[in-house]
Amino acid sequence: MRRRRAEKREVLPDPKYNSKLVSKFINVVMERGKKSIAEGIVYDSLDKLMKKVGKDNALELFQSVLDNIRPMLELKSRRVGGATYQVPIEVSHERGITIAMRWLRNFARQRKGGPMSDRLASELLDAYQKQGSAVKKKEDTHKMAEANKAFSHFRW
Repeated sequence: MRRRRAEKREVLPDPKYNSKLVSKFINVVMERGKKSIAEGIVYDSLDKLMKKVGKDNALELFQSVLDNIRPMLELKSRRVGGATYQVPIEVSHERGITIAMRWLRNFARQRKGGPMSDRLASELLDAYQKQGSAVKKKEDTHKMAEANKAFSHFRW
C-alpha cells in the first residue's frame, strides 16, 4: 500500500548566479554532503564553458545545454498479465530537467582524465554543441519510445 506522495522541497537560489537551476545542479553533482566542493566544480566548469563558447551569460548557456538534452519521453516498465512492457510516457518539464542533470553528471564522471570540473565542462560543451554522450542518450531514449509506441495504450 502506498502512502502520500512526498512534497517537493523548495531549492534556494545559488549565491553566484542567483539561480534555482544552478543550485539544483550543484545538489545533483554533490557527493556525501560536500556542497562547497560541488559548488566549486559547477562554477569552475560553467566558467570554462563560457570561455570555450565565448559568451558571457552562463545561465543562458546552461539553460540551452539542458534544453538540448532534456528528454520529452521516457520508458516505464508495466506488468500486464505476466508480460512486462516498456511503455513510453511523456515527461514533465521539471522531471526532464532532473533527468538531464543526472545524465550530465553521470557522463562527466565516466569521462577519463583530469579533474571533475574539466570533465563536466567538456560534457557541457558537447551538450551545447548537440553532440556527446548525454545527447546520444536522449536520442536513444526517444528511439526506444518510438519503437514501443504500440504499447502506449498501457499507460495509466
